[in-house]
Amino acid sequence: MNLLQRLTLLTLLLLCAPLASMAHAQNQDATSAPSYSALAEVLENEQSRQQLIDQLRSLADQQTPAAQEAAESSEPAEPSIPSQLAETTSQIASGLSDQFTNLVDVTNDLLAGNVADDNAGFNSATFINAAMNLGMVIITTVALFWLLRRLAGPIFSRLSYWSRHGDGKTPVLRLVACVVLATAVDVLAIALAYFGGHLVATFLVGETGELTTQASLFLNAFMVIELLKAGLRVLFSSRYDGLRLLPISASEAGYWNRWLALLISLVGYGVMVLVPLININISTTLGQSVNTLIMFIAYFYAVTVIMKNRLRLRHAIRARAEQSTITAAQFSLILLSRIWYLIALAYFTVVLVLTLLSPAEALPFVLFATLKTLGVVVLGILLSSLLSQTIGRHITLSDELRRKLPLLEPRLNSYIPAALRFLRVLIVSMAVLLVSNAWAIVDLNAWYESEAGGKLMSKIISVAIILAVAAVVWVLLASLIEHKLNPETGSGVPSARAQTLLLLFRNAVAIALATLTIMIALSEIGINIGPLIAGAGVLGLAIGFGAQKLVQDIITGVFIQIENAMNTGDVVTLAGITGTAEKLSIRSVGIRDLSGTYHIIPFSSVDTVSNYMREFAYHVGEYGVAYRESIDEAIVQLQNAFDELAASEDNKHAILAPLEVAGVIALADSAVVIRVRIKTTPGMQWAVGRAYNRLVKLHFDSAGIEIPFPHSTVYFGVGKEGQAPSANLRVMEQEFDINGHPGGQAKPDEKLVPTASKAPVTNDAPNDDDK
Repeated sequence: MNLLQRLTLLTLLLLCAPLASMAHAQNQDATSAPSYSALAEVLENEQSRQQLIDQLRSLADQQTPAAQEAAESSEPAEPSIPSQLAETTSQIASGLSDQFTNLVDVTNDLLAGNVADDNAGFNSATFINAAMNLGMVIITTVALFWLLRRLAGPIFSRLSYWSRHGDGKTPVLRLVACVVLATAVDVLAIALAYFGGHLVATFLVGETGELTTQASLFLNAFMVIELLKAGLRVLFSSRYDGLRLLPISASEAGYWNRWLALLISLVGYGVMVLVPLININISTTLGQSVNTLIMFIAYFYAVTVIMKNRLRLRHAIRARAEQSTITAAQFSLILLSRIWYLIALAYFTVVLVLTLLSPAEALPFVLFATLKTLGVVVLGILLSSLLSQTIGRHITLSDELRRKLPLLEPRLNSYIPAALRFLRVLIVSMAVLLVSNAWAIVDLNAWYESEAGGKLMSKIISVAIILAVAAVVWVLLASLIEHKLNPETGSGVPSARAQTLLLLFRNAVAIALATLTIMIALSEIGINIGPLIAGAGVLGLAIGFGAQKLVQDIITGVFIQIENAMNTGDVVTLAGITGTAEKLSIRSVGIRDLSGTYHIIPFSSVDTVSNYMREFAYHVGEYGVAYRESIDEAIVQLQNAFDELAASEDNKHAILAPLEVAGVIALADSAVVIRVRIKTTPGMQWAVGRAYNRLVKLHFDSAGIEIPFPHSTVYFGVGKEGQAPSANLRVMEQEFDINGHPGGQAKPDEKLVPTASKAPVTNDAPNDDDK
């Protein structure tokens, strides 16, 4: 059995539940009525009452203690559900068979002219006169109602226009307000027509001052039926698009309005007017048969219309499902498109059976249950649409609030889908429960008054309040932190330390709030959270022993944050890595170095934190000059370069103090090294140093001060006489081509003399052998 068949079977069983309970109650009443009357007759007679008492006492004396105990303890067994369903099915089948047999017998009697007259005082002339008077009342009431509806037409048109094109208010609220006003006007027209017909029936027809039974039956039926039709016009208004609650076209609304109005008129006037008149004036047997015939005609008419529109309505519901953005709604609508006709057929079948077996009790029950079902469904659709149009759209805050709390608007809009989904599920659940209560499938009042129902509702409300309070607290705390981080509000631009601590505080609050909310919600549901807390403690202890490195990371991270050792955006050196701290957590720091590599360093591996971004910084420059240069002249040029640097627009804001000249710090192999120091703002020491190095090179070049480079001296040794020998050099000539390759035509006056190094040469000319 597939899902569709199971749901169909479940629907049929639920629809048959009220029928079974009603038939069971009728069976008990029927079997117990004669016993009550016989017992009352016995008790009324003093002699028979005394005899009954004596017999009961003698039977009590004769009964053994064991039998007496068994009799006291024995209770009637409750029949099982299958047996109840079997008994109900048997009663339904026998009742329908009796009704059908009765209808055939009455039809044969009518054809043979042998209708039994249950009313001995029947007079054809009186009947015709009463029928004419009733006809006058009917014509007057209907004509007055038609005239009042015509006069109310402009009111309906204006309400429909304002509902569709009015300004202000939510569209759903405008629609509901206009529908309520239009319904009030419609009900007023029905009431005026009713009172008009009542006046005509009382003072113009029949005996003055008396309302005939026939007129009373019609007027009551007119009031009930037209009120039902007014309810139909609320759902399927075909003339006024702005007064139609259901989102369907005018042609569809007109079709379903005509079909349902005809069905209501047929059943209503037939059962409430025609059948009672036949019972009073002709025959109750004939009236019962006519009632059966009307119900069968209405049933087959409804079945025909349902099967005719089965596929068309299925495609319409499926198209509506494809437009939905909620998975649960799509599944529900697709399922409804497949089984809607089965539900409708089951509904009309149950209505037929109930009205045939017990019309006096079943008809009001079915009527009120149907009205309650329609009201619940319409109210659920309206509430869902209202929620979608009020909180389902994008929330837009004021400019001032967005300036102060720029993340509040996206945060609120991120909560809307989940809130809508929860509210829609709640609406659907309540609608299902109310519909089940309307059809007596469940008794919500008894369930709520019971201990289990009261506890469950209390727990649901408590959990909902806890979740709502947690959400509000989180929004407030997150908004407060956001307010502190916003440079346009609060106390200005927050420091890097404040930003880091606030972000860590927000994460900690989120974790703590989520944990507390879950624990309190579980406690409200009834789950003992003591073992959970104990288990969490044991788990924490196990983690503490098994993950000592993690504990060390967290503890070190906490103290690093407390001591303000570094913040997000600082340039630091940790574990031999220098870079910018991009992300700080409670156990690690993320650093991006100069080459762009991102390093994650746990705090347990950090022994020293070198921060280049605290209060001020220095550019330390060491510049070498040749030994032949004047040291004082070099220092003057260094000062001139600093003066030009301090006067530039790009760097003067980063320099905090005059140039500090430490003087000569080293006599190197080929240079005299002079050290200077420039005090800058944190993080600007590298930019200031690069600009200063450029200016130093320019000033040294303009002053002719040599910045030496490494030199190499080749020493050939010294003889005993103290003179250096001649260098053994060989000068080689070679021709090159235009591209520098050997073998080409040499340029004029150009010779290549390859030498490995420079060396001092004596004035003694080399001999020919040394060339």
